[in-house]
Amino acid sequence: MSHLDTLITDHLDLWSAAVRPKISAGRGSNSKLELTGIKKLRELILELAVRGKLVPQDPSDEPASVLLGRIIAAKALLVKDKKIKKEKPLPAVSYDETTFELPMGWEWVRLQSVTSKITDGDHKTPSRVDCGMRMLSAKNVRDGYVDFTNCDFISNDDYLKSRERCLPETGDLMIVSVGGTIGRSSLVPEDSEFSIVRSVALIKPLYINSYYLKCLSDSPLLQNEIHEKKRGGAQPCLYLSEICKFPLPLPPIQEQARIVAKVDELMALCDQLEQHSESQLEAHQTLVETLISTLIDCADADELAKSWARLSTHFDTLFTTEASIDALKQTILQLAVMGKLVPQDPSDEPAIELLNRLVSKRDEWLKKESKKNSEAMTMLRKLKKLTEPKAPFELPKSWACVYLIQLTRMLVDCHNKTAPYVDAGIPIIRTTNIRDRQFIDKELKFISQDTYDYWSRRCPPEQGDIIFTREAPMGEALIIPVGEKWCLGQRTMLIRPTHAFVSNEFLLLALTEPNLLERASEHAVGLTVKHLRVGDVENLNIPLPPLAEQHRIVAKVDELMSLCDQLKSRLQTSQQTQLALAESLVAGALV
Repeated sequence: MSHLDTLITDHLDLWSAAVRPKISAGRGSNSKLELTGIKKLRELILELAVRGKLVPQDPSDEPASVLLGRIIAAKALLVKDKKIKKEKPLPAVSYDETTFELPMGWEWVRLQSVTSKITDGDHKTPSRVDCGMRMLSAKNVRDGYVDFTNCDFISNDDYLKSRERCLPETGDLMIVSVGGTIGRSSLVPEDSEFSIVRSVALIKPLYINSYYLKCLSDSPLLQNEIHEKKRGGAQPCLYLSEICKFPLPLPPIQEQARIVAKVDELMALCDQLEQHSESQLEAHQTLVETLISTLIDCADADELAKSWARLSTHFDTLFTTEASIDALKQTILQLAVMGKLVPQDPSDEPAIELLNRLVSKRDEWLKKESKKNSEAMTMLRKLKKLTEPKAPFELPKSWACVYLIQLTRMLVDCHNKTAPYVDAGIPIIRTTNIRDRQFIDKELKFISQDTYDYWSRRCPPEQGDIIFTREAPMGEALIIPVGEKWCLGQRTMLIRPTHAFVSNEFLLLALTEPNLLERASEHAVGLTVKHLRVGDVENLNIPLPPLAEQHRIVAKVDELMSLCDQLKSRLQTSQQTQLALAESLVAGALV
């Protein structure tokens, strides 16, 4: 067993445990784990392969210099026979361009030196037809294979013209050279006919192993070169002139075959490890979902307390991913608004009586305010049109179900235009600044006092008000902190609770629990970006507990969320340690 085999098998748990969450956005997103340890292991295998450290050298192998001589002679013959054009000579690979020492018998070469042609697809893409010859683009070049399922078609005449410039043949290497997947590559498979567009570069190896060239293209060595040389911003591109100059380590042809065989063997081992890890993660996710559902199914707070006590003894083994902890947080919110998180107190004033007092005081204020405030008149008119709300799920007897607008003194939409920003002034809170009931200081924008006065003329935001997002993403919310003066950004709404009867902190929980967003999504409109209309937000059905219970729920949620944050903090520390260990193993193997 080789040193690398031992490195893999002796540290299977480490490679599997080194993970990190995939990037995701928005409340309720199903974040999955990236198997970072296995990814690093794959990169290590390819790095060792192109450094000459994956398989032992054989002194009887023909040196790469001899192979290079044959390639030069073959290219000269192709030029003489007018099968290829004479290339502009490139300088030899300098010492400054090399990043490591090569074994005896290897040579540093330019990519152009070991290919008969480096080109790309047709620069004048022909018209597509419903049925004809296949034309592939960047979307069809996958990691190691060609996806023919969604290719475009062109006419036979256009197909023949395009192949005059670029003729993909078995064993050629295709590399995406334009767009977000730049650097992704695949070999042209056997018995396939197609042409390619400009976003794909075609590399024709000459007298070298195509599969070794594929290993090179996937290795950190060439991937780093690709991303260093690419140009452009949102739509990056890689020029053929840069591809031609890539410095490559060239081993003897016999060693190329041994390297490819060893890479295949070790990558198969990585595949097995990856499948095992994914199966374990899926099993873990199923277990967590099952246990969480038992919490939701509890009849009341007493039964929940017993189930929670049983579950809490296994927290460290159950909630071992950020996704599982986030799922637990969502469950806590859902239990909170279902009336299962804390026990009901028979001495509490029932919610219906609380609501009656709220309506009386609110309407009295609105009628008085309506004499000078048109928004108050609008609120009264909307309130008179309300029908009986329907509870989203069975509620405790002391609770009531109400429309959001019923709980508010004012509920207004933002000024739906982009404000003129200034360098410093009053913060304008956009949808990007609100996540998970928290303020995110991300690309914060400012407006002048005059702009604020006009943008907030319907209802100037006050501390304790709730800002709710209708779009991009919808369903995020936060409370304006004490001492802050904020303006509503686009696609947000201002919710001013009747504070004497409704806890704004409880209302914030009710507005961000997962069921509400799911129910609200049924009414969302828009083809590309879903959004809620103002009326949909006003008519969100909110479970309302007695006021004293609202405060008990908020306190319990704060306690449990703190526990979840502690779990996540320990998990992140553990993940960082595992990743550091994996990186240390990789670094040690490359010495």
